[in-house]
Amino acid sequence: MIDGKRVMAVIPARGGSKGLPGKNIRAVGGRPMIAWSMVAARGSRHIDRLVLSSEDEKIIAMARDLGCEAPFIRPAELATDEAAIEDALIHALGEVAEDYDYMVLLQPTSPLRRAEDIDGAIEACHASGAPACISVCEAAKSPYWMFRLDDDRRMRRLLEWDGPRHRRQNLPPVVAPNGAVYVARVPWLTEHRSFIGPDTRAYTMPPERSLDIDTELDLLMVEALLARTELGKDP
Repeated sequence: MIDGKRVMAVIPARGGSKGLPGKNIRAVGGRPMIAWSMVAARGSRHIDRLVLSSEDEKIIAMARDLGCEAPFIRPAELATDEAAIEDALIHALGEVAEDYDYMVLLQPTSPLRRAEDIDGAIEACHASGAPACISVCEAAKSPYWMFRLDDDRRMRRLLEWDGPRHRRQNLPPVVAPNGAVYVARVPWLTEHRSFIGPDTRAYTMPPERSLDIDTELDLLMVEALLARTELGKDP
């Protein structure tokens, strides 16, 4: 809860994954991938209720064994590659009896996110009066250094910039969503079915906590970070 406003968090974990089969329950740093999000959510000062949304019986059973509430089965049509995650979140809101003021989306593929990141995004959304806030990270490569190719493979700058380009510090700051934390006011999310809008705020996270696992290479990178840093300790 934050200033009397109730907060619900959802971990969405589909059974299907083409890039990394079974990724949501793959072992990462000695625990199932979904467990990392559960631990971070439990450390939050503001989350009132945490639930899992899945259509997969194996994932639901594992979540319950790990102590996470899984009060419903997500409809199959909301668990396809084409289904919007926002529709699954709105379904989750309809499956619980209580009303909530904020919805927090915690994707299980961001195991390095910490409780402080969750609370920071919630607080940024609430304090600003914004309809939504998402976590971001400084872009690893500036798009001002990037090019598109025309039909003859000639290079055309993706973005124009009148200033010097040889140093990153001279370029406009650019961030990218890292997939770790999404926060929205429930009425706004229900109406717009999106976390992105003109007034969406950003909560910046460091690159070492911003890795999103989608491939085997991503998994190896996260394992390496967990083995060599303090990130492997409970948030």
